[in-house]
Amino acid sequence: MDLGLQGRVALVTGSWRGTGAGIAAVLAAEGATVFVHGLESGQCDSTLATIRSAGGTCFEVVGDIRTDEGVAQLRASVFGIVDRVDIVINNYGVAEGSDWSKSDTESWHSSYDTNVVSGIRVTNAFVESMRSNGWGRIVFVSTVGATRPGDRIPEYYAAKGALPSVTVSLAKHLSGTGITVNCVSPGIIATPEMVELFTERARRKGLATDWPTVEKMVLETAMANPSGRVATPEDVGRFIAFVVSEPGWHLNGAHLRFDGGAADAVT
Repeated sequence: MDLGLQGRVALVTGSWRGTGAGIAAVLAAEGATVFVHGLESGQCDSTLATIRSAGGTCFEVVGDIRTDEGVAQLRASVFGIVDRVDIVINNYGVAEGSDWSKSDTESWHSSYDTNVVSGIRVTNAFVESMRSNGWGRIVFVSTVGATRPGDRIPEYYAAKGALPSVTVSLAKHLSGTGITVNCVSPGIIATPEMVELFTERARRKGLATDWPTVEKMVLETAMANPSGRVATPEDVGRFIAFVVSEPGWHLNGAHLRFDGGAADAVT
């Protein structure tokens, strides 16, 4: 199936590593020109090299999107290369926080600003170019914890839990413009950092450190799901590629859980 992404221009925030890097690589493989975002210069080198070695087109853009000044820097960098952005993937986020006994006003505000307001800043910086062209795709990346929060880092789960609401409100605001807005909530993802963490745990337990063994431990001790597998960043990227595709044009205002059924919720 042709996803209709050839020639589209995509910005993926926080894509210098992890899930964002996987999303960026997949969009580039589908023919999009991808802006790989980092908070500071040089962070994106590895992701850029991976995409270019596979024949994709990509550029580094930098800006601390936790501030208005950083988003202005990001916008200037992007529009110094292209005259439009078709797709914005608000992937950047940090699983920060503490616990209920230690959290305070500052930790709650910090997490909300990082995980919600940063995405809104970026969206506002580029949505007018989509509106002018009559076509656009906006995705907010949340987490399974938006539906199934834990008792630790409540600030993070509450912030990520706001994104489905933001999605519906923005989709209504952009009604009739040709722009869709959706929220994707992955479960646990086999990023290099996650694989390294659980591989070390397996080693300490005296278990084998091959991925099938480590994956089984992840599912048994961290987050089980009916699919019986842990998604990779590229798996998340392929799903998001469909969400922003031309065939996915009627998908709008949705909260899409990509967690293998881990959320075990009806709605």
